[in-house]
Amino acid sequence: FDVYVLCSDGDLMEGVAAEAASLAGHLGLSNLCWLYDNNRITIEGDTSLAFSEDMATRFAGYGWNTAHLRDANDVDSLSTHLQTFKDTTDRPTLIVVDSHIAWGSPNKQDTHDAHGAPLGEDEIRLTKHAYGWPEDKKFLVPPEVPQHFAATVGARGAAAREKWDALLKDYGAKYPELAAELKMIEAGELPQGWDSKLPVFPADKKGMASRASSGKVLQAVAKGIPWMIGGSADLAPSTKTLMEFDGAGSFGADNYGGRNFHFGIREHGMAAAVNGMATCKLRPYGSTFFIFSDYCRPSMRLSAIMHLPAVYVFTHDSIGVGEDGPTHQPVEHLAALRAIPHLAVMRPGDANEVTEAWRTFMTWTHRPVALFLTRQNIPTLDRTKYAAASGVARGAYILADAADGKPDVILMGTGSELSLCVDAYEKLTQSGVKARVVSMPCWELFEDQDLAYRQKVLPPQVTARVAVERAGSFGWERYIGLSGQTVTMPGFGASAPDTVLSKHFGFTVEKVVSTAQACLKSK
Repeated sequence: FDVYVLCSDGDLMEGVAAEAASLAGHLGLSNLCWLYDNNRITIEGDTSLAFSEDMATRFAGYGWNTAHLRDANDVDSLSTHLQTFKDTTDRPTLIVVDSHIAWGSPNKQDTHDAHGAPLGEDEIRLTKHAYGWPEDKKFLVPPEVPQHFAATVGARGAAAREKWDALLKDYGAKYPELAAELKMIEAGELPQGWDSKLPVFPADKKGMASRASSGKVLQAVAKGIPWMIGGSADLAPSTKTLMEFDGAGSFGADNYGGRNFHFGIREHGMAAAVNGMATCKLRPYGSTFFIFSDYCRPSMRLSAIMHLPAVYVFTHDSIGVGEDGPTHQPVEHLAALRAIPHLAVMRPGDANEVTEAWRTFMTWTHRPVALFLTRQNIPTLDRTKYAAASGVARGAYILADAADGKPDVILMGTGSELSLCVDAYEKLTQSGVKARVVSMPCWELFEDQDLAYRQKVLPPQVTARVAVERAGSFGWERYIGLSGQTVTMPGFGASAPDTVLSKHFGFTVEKVVSTAQACLKSK
């Protein structure tokens, strides 16, 4: 299908428009047409205050076909330009449309405030008078209007629908398997057995980075869902999000059948494109380093507002980035994204939690997810000793417990800090302390559970609680209460190897144990 965009001066000033236009030109998206409403007005006044670009030249530089319509009311010329767009097969099209904006009442105290304001009763009456319209009628629709609509747009729409239904029926007869896939895409369904080959990882003290285990899971998921597509903002080798099996290929101007997208260093545009593909019922993902979620955030917020099952994969999720330093070490970002309503934030604690995270969120049809993964290796827990990773589906679960199921202290962790909680639990247990480890990969899913389950995992009477996460403490107060403590980041990170940073900032077994003991003493 063709995609039409009506955009304004403000839209084209924004950076995301440059990202999108640059990528579209590179990919030669000839089914994309932007109509630029060149009315030369923004909120503060004339665009000459802050904007003086030659838009046609700019877009020609992006590789677009450009046209200029001098009068927005010249319907015949507009039709000609639109037909040129339809006939162009190698590039997107920009039509610069000169127009004059309708201002509000000149009696307003400030004419700039009147920009976009309602006309007011007097102006509405005078406008009706000028057009010979009954001045005392409101919401008037003359009977000729629906008749005209039915004879034009309605008739064209009915004919187009009949043609489409016939085409789809013929397609189903010739290609039944592909037609069945189309129906599943439209219904938001997944192929039967799509998750049958998701990996199960053996216990491994050294383990692997969760970005690496996620990369392995992604291969299996993508093989099972042919309409899963996505890519990275120039970081696929690091985020492990390249589909590497036969037939995946790269999406480009010479191969629109490729499933790997190379978004370039355009994080905001990437997240916006993921939204667009999700709107079309595909199963898209985009990936980059967690620190660059700052650039993705406006589009991620829209994913949540629009209830789209977009998947955002963020790696290098903590001070574990190491020598790259505080500019590349996310600290406040988990709290910022957890604050977005309806966005699920998932930070799995080992390779099998990664598998279960993918198994969980790929079934969603109306909720986006942000998946956070480590650069450094983390242990793969022994699931014959600890609880099954399937608990991820409920957001939080009891991973290890006191022998009698009645703990005196609860250790809560996510991501790379989960194994710290487990090691601290073993030391506390050996010293006679009744401890529990709760893995909390997704707060949002945990909050979706009924009260009975939440109180089973976090009994209200157990007030000695410790939260461990290599990020800011903001938000953990809802789970640790007034008596609990956190082992979290007190500020920004630093430039040093991960092992040095962990010791410097207190992410050690000894620190977790001593914090737990302090909580017990203060009960």
